[in-house]
Amino acid sequence: MWYFYVLQSQVDINYFYKGSTGDLRKRFAQHNNGEVDSTRPRRPWKLVYYEAYITEKTARDRESHVKRSGSISIPLLRRIKESLK
Repeated sequence: MWYFYVLQSQVDINYFYKGSTGDLRKRFAQHNNGEVDSTRPRRPWKLVYYEAYITEKTARDRESHVKRSGSISIPLLRRIKESLK
């Protein structure tokens, strides 16, 4: 399986990181262990959302679409924030 995921910074709760991976547990640990340069300053992280896909391409396409399109990203993050209340 491949995953598109969203992490929430526990230092800056309004900051969300979006990514994709083939090993969600390992990647989540890498983010929290400071092994990912782009997420190191906002550790620790909380996994708040993920979607599973059969292929790497579909997971990476989803990540790309969410990152590029406000019409996708904004409603998704709004739903995530509502579910965290």
